[in-house]
Amino acid sequence: MEESGGRGASLRLEVLLRHLSPSRAAGATLAPSPTSAQLAKEKYPTQFCYTLDNNLLSPEQRHFYEENGYLVIRNLVSSEDIECFRNEFMKICKNEVKVPGLVIMRDISIAKSEFVADQKAVTKIQDFMGDEELFRYCTLPQILKYVECIVGPNIMAMHTMLINKPPDPGKKSSRHPLHQDLHFFPFRPADRIVCAWTAMERIDRRNGCLVVLPGSHKGPLKQHDYPEWEGGVNKIYHGVRDYDKNTPRVHLVMEKGDTVFFHPLLIHGSGMNRTEGFRKAISCHYASSDCYYIDVKGTSQEKVEEEIQELARKKYGAEIIVILK
Repeated sequence: MEESGGRGASLRLEVLLRHLSPSRAAGATLAPSPTSAQLAKEKYPTQFCYTLDNNLLSPEQRHFYEENGYLVIRNLVSSEDIECFRNEFMKICKNEVKVPGLVIMRDISIAKSEFVADQKAVTKIQDFMGDEELFRYCTLPQILKYVECIVGPNIMAMHTMLINKPPDPGKKSSRHPLHQDLHFFPFRPADRIVCAWTAMERIDRRNGCLVVLPGSHKGPLKQHDYPEWEGGVNKIYHGVRDYDKNTPRVHLVMEKGDTVFFHPLLIHGSGMNRTEGFRKAISCHYASSDCYYIDVKGTSQEKVEEEIQELARKKYGAEIIVILK
């Protein structure tokens, strides 16, 4: 009876399996199924190169940054904070606020200013560490907790920008060529550097959203130069000279407050602003305090050093030695 009952149970199990998998042949043996741990091991690397162990990023988010070199976090910065940054930028453009060390950039073509009549548009301000209100962006806890996942707990703010992409005047000068941010930074290692870039309004392909080449952060720092664009290009808007043009591009459509974190070797740029309004974003590059400076002499970055020296001579009217190391 026991043998007959056991054989009957086996037959019933076989019938059930054939119902669940009609292609299963009669008499086939049971095959083991992989466990969730085995699946996770196959899906995600056991060692990460571009992120650090943390309790914030999900496995999916961490894997995405590792593979693609960027990660978008939706609605990270509040509308209230963004409006404060926008108002401070307006005050700077109107010369109501003077910021020590601030670098103000204007479009190469004649573009009407957003705030001041008969003045070329301010397209970007850099190095606003001396402005208490704008620098507050760099210290937002919700930003820093993601930065820490990449550079570690000892964080330095290395470079700050507020980008004010103007309506294109018809010469395509509002474009920004594809480039790698590490081209402008004389410190390493690259994997302990990250940019936080926050949309101050809806940004899409109409007003010139960011475009990225996913996975390009895994390659080397490439040679950069001025692109040969009809209509010219803004000063120090260097572009990558050699990259695989068949690499798929991703256009990052972002809403106000959305923030993208990306690796300094990620190839990225932005298109023309085809709208009537100015497109704004605020950003900060962070690095671990364990990073170190390098000498760029004899490297592809030497040209950046020379151009900065030339800008310093024009601005201050004197021979100023600027060494990127």
